[in-house]
Amino acid sequence: MSVSLEEVDKVWREADCLYDGAQVGAAIDAMAVSITEALKDSNPLLLPLMSGATVIAGKLLPRLDFHLQLDYIHATRYHDKTKGVSDVKWLVKPRHDLRDRTVLVIDDILDEGVTLHQVIEWCKQQGARKVYTAVLVNKQHDRRQPPDLVADFVGLDVPDRYVFGYGMDYKGYLRNAPGIYAVKGL
Repeated sequence: MSVSLEEVDKVWREADCLYDGAQVGAAIDAMAVSITEALKDSNPLLLPLMSGATVIAGKLLPRLDFHLQLDYIHATRYHDKTKGVSDVKWLVKPRHDLRDRTVLVIDDILDEGVTLHQVIEWCKQQGARKVYTAVLVNKQHDRRQPPDLVADFVGLDVPDRYVFGYGMDYKGYLRNAPGIYAVKGL
């Protein structure tokens, strides 16, 4: 999908700031405390879900006060669009063996949950002992697939609007926005 820089600039200028950088930082601090308490003795493997989890993983990792290993997954159903399309496309699977491991899947947002659910199920199929999930943003709506999907660790709740910043994008741009913003009209 082609998007002009003029459109990106307009979206950025008109966006509503839902959480500024200080609020996001405080949420990440709180997540780190909860994750440390839950996983500190489990020798976990952390799997950020690319590309969205790049920022949250980079901010979260130095705050985790325990030994861990890091790998990643690259799976998507958005393809730089504003709505998910078809099935999840797996681009990269982790190098590490998941058998008998505690795994923490990190993602930027829990929206409908299709990708996150498929990643959780895949980790279980690979023999993970326990799979936890951490998301920076939990979108408030009733369209989850499956409906009972919830993240174990959540930074912030957002209304049912199209959001960007801290890893979340608008058509491939604005992942580097210094807070959580909502697109006007979406």
